[in-house]
Amino acid sequence: MTQETARQTLQRVFGFDDFRGGQGAVIERVIGGRSTAAIFATGAGKSLCYQLPALHLPHLTLVVSPLLALMQDQLGFLQRHGVAAASIDSTQDRDTVREIMERARRNELKILMVSVERLKNERFRHFLRQIAISLLVVDEAHCISEWGHNFRPDYLKLPDYQREFDIPQALLLTATATPAVIDDMRDKFAIAAEDVITTGFHRPNLELLVEPVPAAERLEALAAWLAPQQQPGAAAPTIVYVTLQHSAEQVARDLSARGIAARAYHAGLDSETRDAIQQGFMHGELACIVATIAFGMGIDKGDIRNVVHYDLPKSIENYSQEIGRAGRDGKPSRCLTLAGRDGLRVLENFVYGDTPERAGIRHVLDEIATAGARPERQWPVLLNTLSRDSNVRLLPLKTLLVRLEMHGVIAPRYAYLAEYRLRYVEPAETLVARFEGERADFVQLIVDNVPMARTWGTVDFERLYQAGAAAGLDASRGRVITALEYFQEKGWVVLEAKRMTDVYEVLTPEFGIDGLSDTLLAEYQAREASEIARLHAMLDLFESTTCLTWRLAAYFGEAPPSGSSGCGHCSVCHGRIASLPPAPPLPEPDVQTLQQALAPFIARHRDTLGEAPGPQRMAHFLCGLAMPLFTPLKARQLPGFARFEAYPYGEIRDRCQALLAAGETPN
Repeated sequence: MTQETARQTLQRVFGFDDFRGGQGAVIERVIGGRSTAAIFATGAGKSLCYQLPALHLPHLTLVVSPLLALMQDQLGFLQRHGVAAASIDSTQDRDTVREIMERARRNELKILMVSVERLKNERFRHFLRQIAISLLVVDEAHCISEWGHNFRPDYLKLPDYQREFDIPQALLLTATATPAVIDDMRDKFAIAAEDVITTGFHRPNLELLVEPVPAAERLEALAAWLAPQQQPGAAAPTIVYVTLQHSAEQVARDLSARGIAARAYHAGLDSETRDAIQQGFMHGELACIVATIAFGMGIDKGDIRNVVHYDLPKSIENYSQEIGRAGRDGKPSRCLTLAGRDGLRVLENFVYGDTPERAGIRHVLDEIATAGARPERQWPVLLNTLSRDSNVRLLPLKTLLVRLEMHGVIAPRYAYLAEYRLRYVEPAETLVARFEGERADFVQLIVDNVPMARTWGTVDFERLYQAGAAAGLDASRGRVITALEYFQEKGWVVLEAKRMTDVYEVLTPEFGIDGLSDTLLAEYQAREASEIARLHAMLDLFESTTCLTWRLAAYFGEAPPSGSSGCGHCSVCHGRIASLPPAPPLPEPDVQTLQQALAPFIARHRDTLGEAPGPQRMAHFLCGLAMPLFTPLKARQLPGFARFEAYPYGEIRDRCQALLAAGETPN
């Protein structure tokens, strides 16, 4: 198919006159059957690179996206243009999901969007094996790389899924990939170098400004900068980014008190409130949003004139994504950083909070060793349960499992929902009467061995298997699930499933637990150091003595134009080189204050677990960092929790270690 044919579809379906940037090159490759990567700047039109080819490919295009907001925004665009598209997500009821699957089976859908977690669902995977898929699209594809930001362990499984579902080609989309990340993505999906299309990261309409202000003066500086742009009837759409939820609330309140109408947006608000705020912003009824990074993904608003970083962003990649939401209409827009080094401790503490204790790593390895000693060498994992028992947070735990795969200790084999419940829509005897012979006997076996408690019955697969063996019938788990899903499709029963269980095979049943524990902990600590270095690279960018625009582009591998000395419109080119103000000094934490803050936690820990916490656990408590065991301990309710959240985690951990070594912890 020629680009001219694709251009006709572009005009007829989407109403655009011509392709932008590298869109034409990507679309031509995808329609031609080549796996491709599109590395486009935020707002440069990545989504069209799969939306248009989907109309020309023979089968379904499956889109994997990390966020519901991204899916909903893209889905709305497709439906407005008459493209048969749908998404499956956790907010939908079973009837809605079943109807979407039926539309896909009937070839009535061109595009189906899901989260990567959906691919772990046994029933959904069974559905995917029944249909033909032309293209796998990986949105925010940098999540697949350990060398990038926002690493998502589940993304590492996508190349295996592509093979499992016999999908002939893949399209990777991202706005924030460094050269190392691009190489990693290419390697995992076998993409040729000539099939990586990069449009460049330079946005000439964005004015990058770094005007750091001490924390105590920052609110006044923000209000003074915004006020001329927030006049009634002519308010410039603005996003102000902060790190913490309570900061969003406080800054929004303070701006409103100064006559600048602002609303806070963060993950702590209920979904109805978040949706109302987002829609108000999208429709121009609300000009200023003060938000954590929960806001912005999937926001396709062309006229955002200002993006302000009141606090430090999490990385250069996050900064690039967030400023990329400004000026998508091509008109001049300003990206202002007011932050100083006062926010650095909080961001560093988030990084330290993801490094598990050695004891937690060892707990996981002990479980694997036990499973490896069994004849079948299978290790069933309920993630939430394992997280609680090992005291390793979910994301680091998922990363640990991926690392164990990479070390050749375990391999994923399948996933299943551990618990199924059913409710009869019609009498059970009517259901049995629909079948004859062996099938009728099999259905009767199900009816007889799923005891009903009032209206619902829980399926016991082992009981069914044993009853089937005694009766000479195949009542294997797979056959039972297939039958139950068929009954539901016909409307004869209502089926509910929960408690996802991942089953791994233990490939190396004998391994040195202590040595591997040390190796894995060292890998976490190396990633910890890498993330801290990423934070300091961001500080170096903001304190750059050379053009900010071209310094940012160089980070992503883009060279400045030949002979260019600067963009001419960033704060450095304006002659203002920034020096980020230091964090305000903090009083030295004395032994008595530490002991007082720790005493209730140590007492409850001893009473509940029979032992005192170690220095890492104490530091998590004092710095207000989450740990799974803090929930049963109700640690957040204790007066010392987060008492030292403004202090560097490493310093507090070392102080706790010193207290333990000196025997000065409270009894």
